[in-house]
Amino acid sequence: MSTIAIVDYGMGNFHSVARALKYAAPDADIRICNQAADIDAADRVVFPGQGAMPDCMRTLNESGLRDAVLRAARDKPLLGVCVGEQMLFDLSEEGDTPCLSVFPGTVRRFAGPQFAAPVTGEGEGSAAPDAREHLKVPHMGWNQVRQTRSHPLWEGIPDRTHFYFVHSYYAAPADPALTVGESDYGLAFTCAVAAANIFAVQFHPEKSAEHGLRLYRNFVDWKP
Repeated sequence: MSTIAIVDYGMGNFHSVARALKYAAPDADIRICNQAADIDAADRVVFPGQGAMPDCMRTLNESGLRDAVLRAARDKPLLGVCVGEQMLFDLSEEGDTPCLSVFPGTVRRFAGPQFAAPVTGEGEGSAAPDAREHLKVPHMGWNQVRQTRSHPLWEGIPDRTHFYFVHSYYAAPADPALTVGESDYGLAFTCAVAAANIFAVQFHPEKSAEHGLRLYRNFVDWKP
Protein backbone atom coordinates (compact mmCIF):
# COMPACT_ATOMS: atom_id res chain seq x y z
CA MET A 1 0.00 0.00 0.00
CA SER A 2 1.34 3.41 -0.99
CA THR A 3 1.72 5.91 1.86
CA ILE A 4 0.98 9.52 0.88
CA ALA A 5 1.95 12.39 3.19
CA ILE A 6 0.05 15.66 2.88
CA VAL A 7 2.36 18.34 4.27
CA ASP A 8 0.59 20.20 7.09
CA TYR A 9 2.57 23.34 7.88
CA GLY A 10 -0.52 25.31 8.86
CA MET A 11 -1.37 27.06 5.57
CA GLY A 12 -3.37 24.82 3.27
CA ASN A 13 -6.62 23.07 2.51
CA PHE A 14 -5.22 19.81 3.85
CA HIS A 15 -8.49 18.13 4.75
CA SER A 16 -10.06 18.84 1.34
CA VAL A 17 -7.01 17.37 -0.36
CA ALA A 18 -7.12 14.33 1.93
CA ARG A 19 -10.80 13.70 1.20
CA ALA A 20 -10.22 13.93 -2.54
CA LEU A 21 -7.24 11.59 -2.40
CA LYS A 22 -9.14 9.06 -0.30
CA TYR A 23 -12.00 9.11 -2.78
CA ALA A 24 -9.69 8.88 -5.81
CA ALA A 25 -7.39 6.26 -4.32
CA PRO A 26 -9.17 4.30 -1.57
CA ASP A 27 -6.37 1.73 -1.55
CA ALA A 28 -3.74 4.33 -0.54
CA ASP A 29 -2.73 5.22 3.02
CA ILE A 30 -3.38 8.99 3.21
CA ARG A 31 -1.82 10.87 6.12
CA ILE A 32 -1.84 14.57 7.04
CA CYS A 33 1.66 15.06 8.43
CA ASN A 34 3.13 17.83 10.57
CA GLN A 35 6.31 15.96 11.51
CA ALA A 36 9.39 15.77 9.28
CA ALA A 37 9.94 12.08 10.11
CA ASP A 38 6.47 11.18 8.81
CA ILE A 39 7.09 13.02 5.54
CA ASP A 40 10.47 11.31 5.18
CA ALA A 41 8.84 7.91 5.72
CA ALA A 42 6.09 8.40 3.12
CA ASP A 43 6.24 6.96 -0.39
CA ARG A 44 4.70 10.10 -1.95
CA VAL A 45 4.17 13.68 -0.86
CA VAL A 46 1.46 16.25 -1.60
CA PHE A 47 2.47 19.85 -0.88
CA PRO A 48 -0.61 22.12 -0.82
CA GLY A 49 -0.88 25.76 0.16
CA GLN A 50 -3.19 28.74 0.31
CA GLY A 51 -2.96 32.30 1.58
CA ALA A 52 -0.35 35.04 1.25
CA MET A 53 3.12 33.90 0.22
CA PRO A 54 5.00 35.69 3.04
CA ASP A 55 2.80 33.91 5.58
CA CYS A 56 3.15 30.55 3.82
CA MET A 57 6.95 30.69 3.68
CA ARG A 58 7.21 31.96 7.26
CA THR A 59 4.91 29.23 8.53
CA LEU A 60 6.72 26.54 6.54
CA ASN A 61 10.07 27.66 7.95
CA GLU A 62 8.73 27.83 11.51
CA SER A 63 7.08 24.41 11.21
CA GLY A 64 10.41 22.65 10.77
CA LEU A 65 9.12 20.97 7.60
CA ARG A 66 11.05 22.97 5.00
CA ASP A 67 13.94 20.51 4.78
CA ALA A 68 11.58 17.54 4.64
CA VAL A 69 9.82 19.09 1.64
CA LEU A 70 13.17 19.71 -0.05
CA ARG A 71 14.24 16.11 0.59
CA ALA A 72 10.99 14.85 -0.90
CA ALA A 73 11.51 17.07 -3.95
CA ARG A 74 14.85 15.36 -4.55
CA ASP A 75 13.88 11.72 -4.38
CA LYS A 76 10.16 10.85 -4.28
CA PRO A 77 6.98 11.66 -6.21
CA LEU A 78 5.82 15.11 -5.12
CA LEU A 79 2.64 16.95 -6.13
CA GLY A 80 2.46 20.70 -5.48
CA VAL A 81 -0.97 22.36 -5.38
CA CYS A 82 -1.79 26.09 -5.68
CA VAL A 83 0.61 28.03 -3.43
CA GLY A 84 2.43 24.73 -2.98
CA GLU A 85 3.34 24.99 -6.67
CA GLN A 86 4.41 28.64 -6.34
CA MET A 87 6.62 27.90 -3.33
CA LEU A 88 8.80 25.60 -5.46
CA PHE A 89 10.17 28.61 -7.39
CA ASP A 90 12.90 31.13 -6.50
CA LEU A 91 10.97 34.26 -5.60
CA SER A 92 7.42 35.57 -5.34
CA GLU A 93 6.47 39.16 -6.13
CA GLU A 94 4.02 38.86 -3.25
CA GLY A 95 6.09 40.59 -0.58
CA ASP A 96 9.31 39.94 -2.55
CA THR A 97 9.41 36.61 -0.75
CA PRO A 98 12.25 34.12 -1.29
CA CYS A 99 10.86 30.64 -1.89
CA LEU A 100 12.35 27.13 -2.05
CA SER A 101 14.30 27.40 -5.34
CA VAL A 102 13.49 23.88 -6.45
CA PHE A 103 12.72 25.37 -9.87
CA PRO A 104 14.22 28.54 -11.38
CA GLY A 105 11.67 31.29 -11.91
CA THR A 106 9.51 34.00 -10.40
CA VAL A 107 5.94 34.03 -9.15
CA ARG A 108 4.23 37.07 -10.69
CA ARG A 109 1.01 38.96 -10.03
CA PHE A 110 -1.55 39.36 -12.79
CA ALA A 111 -0.79 42.84 -14.10
CA GLY A 112 -1.50 45.01 -17.12
CA PRO A 113 -4.22 47.27 -18.49
CA GLN A 114 -6.56 44.30 -18.89
CA PHE A 115 -6.70 44.04 -15.08
CA ALA A 116 -7.04 47.77 -14.31
CA ALA A 117 -10.27 49.28 -13.02
CA PRO A 118 -12.13 51.16 -15.77
CA VAL A 119 -11.98 54.95 -15.82
CA THR A 120 -15.41 56.44 -15.08
CA GLY A 121 -14.81 60.20 -14.67
CA GLU A 122 -17.62 62.69 -15.14
CA GLY A 123 -17.78 66.32 -16.20
CA GLU A 124 -15.98 68.48 -18.72
CA GLY A 125 -12.46 67.34 -19.44
CA SER A 126 -12.87 64.06 -17.65
CA ALA A 127 -11.92 60.76 -19.23
CA ALA A 128 -14.63 58.85 -21.01
CA PRO A 129 -15.72 55.56 -19.45
CA ASP A 130 -13.65 52.62 -20.64
CA ALA A 131 -16.01 50.18 -22.33
CA ARG A 132 -13.57 47.28 -22.31
CA GLU A 133 -14.15 44.38 -19.97
CA HIS A 134 -11.60 44.45 -17.19
CA LEU A 135 -10.63 41.28 -15.40
CA LYS A 136 -10.79 40.95 -11.64
CA VAL A 137 -7.89 39.81 -9.51
CA PRO A 138 -7.93 37.30 -7.90
CA HIS A 139 -8.80 35.02 -10.78
CA MET A 140 -11.55 32.74 -9.51
CA GLY A 141 -13.47 30.03 -11.31
CA TRP A 142 -13.23 27.33 -13.93
CA ASN A 143 -10.64 27.76 -16.66
CA GLN A 144 -9.48 25.62 -19.55
CA VAL A 145 -6.03 24.01 -19.29
CA ARG A 146 -3.97 23.31 -22.40
CA GLN A 147 -1.62 20.38 -22.02
CA THR A 148 1.59 21.69 -23.58
CA ARG A 149 3.29 18.31 -23.43
CA SER A 150 2.33 14.80 -22.47
CA HIS A 151 2.81 13.54 -18.92
CA PRO A 152 1.57 10.49 -16.98
CA LEU A 153 -0.53 12.74 -14.71
CA TRP A 154 -2.54 13.89 -17.75
CA GLU A 155 -3.50 10.28 -18.53
CA GLY A 156 -7.25 10.04 -19.11
CA ILE A 157 -7.73 13.82 -18.84
CA PRO A 158 -8.68 15.42 -22.18
CA ASP A 159 -6.70 18.39 -23.42
CA ARG A 160 -8.45 21.70 -22.63
CA THR A 161 -10.28 20.27 -19.64
CA HIS A 162 -11.57 22.92 -17.21
CA PHE A 163 -10.08 23.06 -13.71
CA TYR A 164 -10.91 25.32 -10.77
CA PHE A 165 -8.61 28.27 -9.97
CA VAL A 166 -8.38 30.78 -7.10
CA HIS A 167 -5.24 32.94 -7.32
CA SER A 168 -3.74 36.40 -7.88
CA TYR A 169 -0.23 35.17 -8.75
CA TYR A 170 1.15 32.59 -11.17
CA ALA A 171 4.51 30.89 -11.65
CA ALA A 172 6.70 32.06 -14.54
CA PRO A 173 9.39 29.38 -14.98
CA ALA A 174 12.81 30.51 -16.19
CA ASP A 175 13.01 27.25 -18.15
CA PRO A 176 10.06 26.90 -20.59
CA ALA A 177 10.60 23.14 -20.65
CA LEU A 178 9.15 22.96 -17.12
CA THR A 179 5.70 23.95 -18.37
CA VAL A 180 3.28 21.09 -19.00
CA GLY A 181 0.04 23.10 -18.79
CA GLU A 182 -1.10 26.62 -19.68
CA SER A 183 -4.28 28.60 -19.17
CA ASP A 184 -5.50 32.07 -20.17
CA TYR A 185 -6.72 34.90 -17.98
CA GLY A 186 -5.94 38.19 -19.65
CA LEU A 187 -2.68 36.56 -20.69
CA ALA A 188 -1.36 33.07 -21.22
CA PHE A 189 0.20 31.75 -18.02
CA THR A 190 1.81 28.53 -16.83
CA CYS A 191 -0.54 26.54 -14.62
CA ALA A 192 1.25 23.18 -14.45
CA VAL A 193 4.94 22.32 -14.26
CA ALA A 194 6.83 19.05 -14.14
CA ALA A 195 10.37 17.74 -13.98
CA ALA A 196 11.68 14.32 -12.93
CA ASN A 197 9.71 13.28 -9.80
CA ILE A 198 7.75 16.56 -9.37
CA PHE A 199 4.41 17.64 -10.80
CA ALA A 200 2.79 20.86 -9.59
CA VAL A 201 -0.36 22.77 -10.52
CA GLN A 202 -1.81 26.21 -9.85
CA PHE A 203 -5.40 24.98 -9.94
CA HIS A 204 -7.18 22.93 -7.27
CA PRO A 205 -7.70 19.28 -8.34
CA GLU A 206 -9.77 18.67 -5.18
CA LYS A 207 -12.28 21.29 -6.40
CA SER A 208 -12.24 20.18 -10.05
CA ALA A 209 -14.75 17.32 -10.12
CA GLU A 210 -13.97 14.04 -11.91
CA HIS A 211 -10.89 15.20 -13.80
CA GLY A 212 -9.32 16.60 -10.64
CA LEU A 213 -9.88 13.26 -8.96
CA ARG A 214 -8.35 11.52 -11.98
CA LEU A 215 -5.23 13.67 -11.61
CA TYR A 216 -4.92 12.58 -7.97
CA ARG A 217 -5.42 8.93 -8.98
CA ASN A 218 -2.73 9.34 -11.63
CA PHE A 219 -0.37 10.75 -9.00
CA VAL A 220 -0.90 7.70 -6.78
CA ASP A 221 -0.10 5.40 -9.72
CA TRP A 222 2.82 7.48 -11.08
CA LYS A 223 6.23 5.82 -11.19
CA PRO A 224 8.72 8.56 -12.18
